[in-house]
Amino acid sequence: MIRWQYALFFVLLMAAFGCTSSRFSPKEKSTLKILSYNIRNARGMDDVTDYDRVANVIKRINADCVALQELDSATARSNGAVVLDELAKRTGMYATYNKSIDYQGGGYGIGVLTKTKPLRNEAVSLPGREEQRSLLVVEMPDYIICSTHWSLTQEDRIASAEKINRYLANYTYKPVILAGDLNATPESEEMAKLTEKWMILNNPFQPTIPVVNPIKCIDYVLAMDNPQFKFHILETKVENEPLASDHLPVWVKVNIKK
Repeated sequence: MIRWQYALFFVLLMAAFGCTSSRFSPKEKSTLKILSYNIRNARGMDDVTDYDRVANVIKRINADCVALQELDSATARSNGAVVLDELAKRTGMYATYNKSIDYQGGGYGIGVLTKTKPLRNEAVSLPGREEQRSLLVVEMPDYIICSTHWSLTQEDRIASAEKINRYLANYTYKPVILAGDLNATPESEEMAKLTEKWMILNNPFQPTIPVVNPIKCIDYVLAMDNPQFKFHILETKVENEPLASDHLPVWVKVNIKK
């Protein structure tokens, strides 16, 4: 699909999900800011592991919830540190972690940080030929935030999209957000499969890798298609943060009409 056709598709998809500039009274809407960030264990482009640096990025963006990928938990590589807990302490947020694989005496996986305490969480295994992947589902009082990190193999990513669509199909009672490093470009077959049920909220023409002169978008924030909830995009941005990780952080601020 050529660029202008994809742009038209994106605009039409936004319209279909009610993503307009319409305004509603405070009683009819809630505002939510979501950040997705692959932090590479807080190891920056200078090969220095710096939890304060990543935490400062998160605090600066000031999101309500953060989907994080590439997190060690008590591994030899992290010198026994639980990376998500280190970030939670520095940001004052609640941490929810899921180990995707055993690694170096501990675990390696994905997580979510939230400003308020979650109600519950669950995890789902996803395919990955080079390593097991997973989906973390965290239920909040007013919404559900999911974090994921997909495989490097396209067949696994397509299967992941199908499994996520099936697994979350009955989660219709609250707005559902999916965020993470999908290792897939917007025009790919796996993204076409995923967006049968989801809308991309961030701008897919704003690339997220590499951190210097980025050329493609593989990190996303998406909303589940549910006629009970309308997502109105207020702002979306890929932050210029060329040192803290090998991915750029991407965030979206939305109003959700119920």
